This record gives sequence, C-alpha cells and structure tokens, in this order.
Amino acid sequence: MSTAARRAFFDRTHTDDLITFLGTSPSPYHAVASAAQRLEKAGFRQVAETDAWDGSVGGRYLIRGGALIAWYVPEGAGPETPFRIVGTHTDSPNLRVKPVPDTGSAGWRQVAVEIYGGVPLNTWLDRDLGLSGRLALKNGSARLVQLDEPLLRVPQLAIHLDRQVNDGMKLDRQRHLTPIWGLGPVDEGSLIAYVAERAGLAAEDVAGWDLMTHDVQPASYLGRDRELLAGPRLDNLLSVHAATAALAAVAVAAAEGEAVLPYIPVLAAFDHEETGSESDTGAQSPLLGNVLDRTVHARGGSPEDRARALAGTVCLSSDMGHAVHPNYSERHEPGHHPLPNDGPILKVNVNNRYATDGVGRAVFAAACEKAGVPWQTFVSNNAMPCGTTIGPITAARLGIKTVDCGIAALSMHSARELCGAEDPYLLASAIKAFLEG
Repeated sequence: MSTAARRAFFDRTHTDDLITFLGTSPSPYHAVASAAQRLEKAGFRQVAETDAWDGSVGGRYLIRGGALIAWYVPEGAGPETPFRIVGTHTDSPNLRVKPVPDTGSAGWRQVAVEIYGGVPLNTWLDRDLGLSGRLALKNGSARLVQLDEPLLRVPQLAIHLDRQVNDGMKLDRQRHLTPIWGLGPVDEGSLIAYVAERAGLAAEDVAGWDLMTHDVQPASYLGRDRELLAGPRLDNLLSVHAATAALAAVAVAAAEGEAVLPYIPVLAAFDHEETGSESDTGAQSPLLGNVLDRTVHARGGSPEDRARALAGTVCLSSDMGHAVHPNYSERHEPGHHPLPNDGPILKVNVNNRYATDGVGRAVFAAACEKAGVPWQTFVSNNAMPCGTTIGPITAARLGIKTVDCGIAALSMHSARELCGAEDPYLLASAIKAFLEG
C-alpha cells in the first residue's frame, strides 16, 4: 500500500480515542472499567459469575479484578456454534506499592515499591509519577483510585557523583528504585492515609491495596507529520482498545441486522501476563474456559456440543511486537524488519513461544485481506531469546487454534513506548474482520 493510499485509509479518530483510553487506564482495573464503558454504549450488559446465565441474543461482559471477558451471542447461534476469540492483556510493567509502603532515608519521605514485570529500570528515573489502582475496604468492596498529579519521583544520581554513568549504568533493584514523595519524618507521611483521603475514605476503612505508579505525561503524537504515537502502556492496552472497538462494532452491526455472524465473537482481556499469567485472572486460569462452557450450557448445550464448538474455534492473541530499531538493527532478524505504519504483524516462532502455524497464518492473512490492510511478519534473530504471549497458553489450555499478532513498536516495556499512529486503526480493522469471520 502506498503512503498516500495508506494515509487516505487511516482514521485518526481511532488513535485519538486510544490516547483518551490510555489516559483513563493507568491500572488494569481502570482498563477493564474503561473497556466496559465502551461495551455498554454498544449494548452490552454486565453479568455476575454467581448468577445464572441465559443464552439469549446480545452482548455480555464480566469483570474479575483486572480481567474482562466479553462476548456477543448472534441471532441463530446454537450450542455448537464456534467462537472467534481475541486475547489480550491489561497489565504493564511498572513499580507497585509494597504492603508496608512508608519508608525513607536522610530526611526524605519515600515509598517502598516492588518491581512488576520486565522493567527497563532506567526508563523510570526522573519521571513524574502518579498513583493508581484500587483500595480494598473492610466492608468487602473496592474503590478505584487515580491520582494523576506528580506525586512521586525516582531521582537519578547526578553525573558529578557517578562519572562512569555513561560507560554503563547498573541500578540496584532494592536500593535505587525507591521513589521520593516529600521531606520529613517517615511516620508523619502515611501514603495510604493520603490516598484514602483523596478517594474520600477514612484510612481505617482500608483493609488492603493494589497500587502502582504511572507516568503522568499523557500519550501524544510525535514527529514532523505526527505519524508516530508515544505513550505509556501501549503494551498491551493498545490491543485491548483495538479489540474492544472491534467487538463493539461487530455487535452493533449484528444487532442492527447489517451483519450475519457465523461465530460467537469473544474478547478475553487477561491480567498478569507480564508475570507469567499464573493467577485467577491470568490466561493460565480457568476463567475463559469456564465462560465458554457456561455460554454453551446457557444455549442448551452438552459436553459434546462444547467439544464441537471448540474444534471450530480460533483465537487471535494480540500483543505488541518489535519494530526494527534503527540504532540496533543487528539485533533483529535480517530478513524480517517490521516497520511502524506498515500494518499489523504476524508473530512466528517454531519453538511455540508464539502459537502461529501455517494454518493460523492463512486465517490472519484472510482477515487482513478482508479488511484491506497490509500486514508484516516478525521472527526473532536466532541469537536472541524470544519473548512469549498468552497465545501458547491459550492454545494449550483450551486446545484451540491460536494465532499471535500485534503491531510493531520500539521501547517495549519502557515507561513510555513508541509505535506508528496509523497501526492502532489498522489492527482494529483486522481484528474486526477476524471476528466477523
């Protein structure tokens, strides 16, 4: 696709909305709340896991902590109707508040944090950080909190005190990543009391917390032609946003009689992918499998119907991938150089770090062709270890055909990442075509 044709195809309103989504989603809990709001506008309704479900036509979603599963039952769907699943994750590497958060040294008030996921530590230095997440209350409820003002900072050591810093920085994860947030005695600066007050709560009402830092600088367009997007948590909220937009569009078209769906479209946005997916809200949990089972049962299905449905099911695991870095091109596979704004990438690894095979490639190519978007292929350099996704986990757990895709980006896992401004819309278009079958 030529540059002129690509720009004519590009819908900037999608990326504008992604920037808004990133700003309202500093934690996994906020991400699922933001996605749920978009689904509700498309006619979806929330269901509780403890309630009985019915198999009537329409959209449903459930939230469990930082995970969201949503699906749309089209007209005429039987108990053996296969699913088309888009898998994503809501969590991103960051610094998370410890159970005893108040600490300090040399007259500074500080916050004790634990490193979550694979963090390039230096990217969190000298950034203005806010706090977000949830407070667990003694009455059993939870309250989301989002403090977007500059509240904490991890200060870098001045070059005058480390003359060799440019020859190789080495940060101690325990000693050097503790943010400051004020001056004075530690026992006079309770972090939880401050956060509770900002949330309109009394400190004694708070029984626990899941709080994390986030860069308060908003996502923005970058470059002479505003053709790039720089922002936090692109891995993997970009995919969550694209999949949510695609599912909502497919559901609205089906509800209005503008589309006939041969599959049941599903969005599975898991938490804890960055730490191995081993939780009750991660891809290794039975959460998605239970939802699929219950939807089959709600439509009068049997175990035989479930087996038939899964046999025809395909999952598209959407996560960020690596664009070729112009300053480190030797680190990339020479024959595969994905670039921003050249469309979504198909991620391949023959050792099953990604779940794509030849049949999956055909499914992905067909979706991109139907959507009219270009696509690329990513393969790791043989001398470099390959990352992984929820794709292989989903394939192994449910026994379903799974394909790994994403978009090409730089600075993955950094506090601030970079991708093409057009690619979010191209990815959402491909996902929509995939869900439509």
